[in-house]
Amino acid sequence: MDILFLLIPLSIILVLIIAGAFLWSVKHGQFDDLEGQGQRILFDDDAIDKSSKNNENAPTNDQENT
Repeated sequence: MDILFLLIPLSIILVLIIAGAFLWSVKHGQFDDLEGQGQRILFDDDAIDKSSKNNENAPTNDQENT
């Protein structure tokens, strides 16, 4: 029975530490983009840069209609 006087306060302290760490991580944006890092590794940065340069030279819808 005496061990409960030690284990209950320790478990409450542990829960408070875990809750504090979780709230800190949410506040600092650790869970904002969960899939971005996993998808970013699949694409080559050079291919993205080349396609954006090609799109800059392409006419827009406004230019095609005039």
